[in-house]
Amino acid sequence: MSLSTAEDESHEEIHLPAEINWEMLDKSKFFILGAALFSGVSAALYPVVVLKTRQQVMAAAQLQRSSVGTGFQLVRNEGFRALYRGFGTSLMGTIPARALYMTALEMTKSSVGSATLGLGVPETTAVTLANATAGVSAAVAAQLVWTPVDVVSQRLMVQSNVGHHINKVRYVNGIDAFKKIVSVDGVRGLYRGFGISILTYAPSNAVWWASYSVAQRLVWGGLGCHFCKKDDSVNGGYRPDSKAVMAVQGVSAAMAGGVSALITMPLDTIKTRLQVLDTKENGRGRGPTIVQTLRNLVREGGWTACYRGLGPRWASMSMSATTMITTYEFLKRMSAKTQEGVT
Repeated sequence: MSLSTAEDESHEEIHLPAEINWEMLDKSKFFILGAALFSGVSAALYPVVVLKTRQQVMAAAQLQRSSVGTGFQLVRNEGFRALYRGFGTSLMGTIPARALYMTALEMTKSSVGSATLGLGVPETTAVTLANATAGVSAAVAAQLVWTPVDVVSQRLMVQSNVGHHINKVRYVNGIDAFKKIVSVDGVRGLYRGFGISILTYAPSNAVWWASYSVAQRLVWGGLGCHFCKKDDSVNGGYRPDSKAVMAVQGVSAAMAGGVSALITMPLDTIKTRLQVLDTKENGRGRGPTIVQTLRNLVREGGWTACYRGLGPRWASMSMSATTMITTYEFLKRMSAKTQEGVT
């Protein structure tokens, strides 16, 4: 499926590099390079995730006015290392989760795209549908690995060395947290919030990939009009270089990330609380339900409490989306079996 954008009446086109599909990739190179690249990206963005998680589970009395205030207080009281609490556990889960995510994403995108085009669906619609469907399947596949990792790493993220403790149970490290969660709640404790994780990440990914596809076309369409009007002597359309392609992908990813963060924020807040708060707080030996969690959240701070941590999540998703998509597209080009027609 091509992303070439035709101008309305001038017949000028933006000629983008050929898209690399699943069949064109060297799989071993794709996964090895992907593990290294995405581990680096995760390390860079991890502190923002910690701040978002902290704000989502804090009671109203302890909540700082801004994520910046939360960050300064955290570093001042607990040191810079607190911004990376639980990172080792998170990193161990990132590699297999990303591998599942990328495999499901590319295979679904390729098969759905081909099938919809074969049914006579217009290319623009086919690309959007393929991206949205691929986002859902990738999210579901990744959550099989990521939910247990998320439960453990988030418990470590919110653990405080000083002052107020969100949970009564203390964890030495990821392995200790894993053992204690299983001993209290069994294996199902590691999958607490799995259902709402799917309800959060599946639509979030569908919205993101669909929005990303639409945003790219809008941005390329605007650039095409700009360059064609700027130089009427341009023949054969506008041919962007690799820097222009990367810039448009980054801008489109940030736009899509912001939209996705805003739409799915309440679900993410409920999911985080379900995964982090102690089972004992429910008083019945098992985790609170989604409805109970929502009621407690609204009781604490009204409906706006569902958007607690929106700033860090918006920033995290936008920065993550921009970094991830440029890294991902770079990874695909590095992993292509042949560079012919790809650059």
